[in-house]
Amino acid sequence: MNWTKLAENRIEEAIASGEFENLPGKGQPLDLAEYFALPAAERAGSMLLKNANVIPPEVQMLKEIGELEEAITRSENAGEEDRLHRTDKAAAATSLARLREQLQEKRVAFSLAMERRRRREPRAVE
Repeated sequence: MNWTKLAENRIEEAIASGEFENLPGKGQPLDLAEYFALPAAERAGSMLLKNANVIPPEVQMLKEIGELEEAITRSENAGEEDRLHRTDKAAAATSLARLREQLQEKRVAFSLAMERRRRREPRAVE
């Protein structure tokens, strides 16, 4: 069977039935800068994950690191309020210490993941 002909027939059928009429971004230029910024070996997989609304584990780790940093800032600010109002300082300190420990663990995990990624990537031959 001729796959090219089969593909062309399916596309023509889709056009005839109006399946391409209301696609998102219709009439807008494609922004391929992000696509071509990726290494060639990662493009297909990255686009597949992006289209499925799945983010890479390293990006998820960065989001979690950011959330922990924000939680620490909020906790430190709450600690200042607690000192002014003489509330439970010990509980606030324990909570803050726990957040800092979690942040350090996430940063180490992220660094290890990035090192594994760096080692997997092919190096340019000079």
